[in-house]
Amino acid sequence: MVAGGLHEPLLTVAWPGAHLGPMGLEGAVRLALRKELGEIEGEDEREARVRELTAAARENAQALNAAQLFEIDDVIDPAETRGLIAATFAAAGSMPLGTGSRRFVDTW
Repeated sequence: MVAGGLHEPLLTVAWPGAHLGPMGLEGAVRLALRKELGEIEGEDEREARVRELTAAARENAQALNAAQLFEIDDVIDPAETRGLIAATFAAAGSMPLGTGSRRFVDTW
């Protein structure tokens, strides 16, 4: 979850293993394609289609793919996380206070 949007945080990053999407991917597939899935008569065939569509959604939701489509600033190596956070805090120290509703750290 990104607390409702990617416009407020100063920096939005993800690790390579992150999956970004609206909800659990299988649930999203079942909800978004319920009409198509409902037209498949066999239970086994319907579940096979759900697995196929969920796999495609999982591929699209990978951090590197999501970074191209959404507003993720970077996909970082987890080993670089501490340094990036420290550098971002240091850079934020020069930001003027009271510059509107923009939050530096998303507290969700």
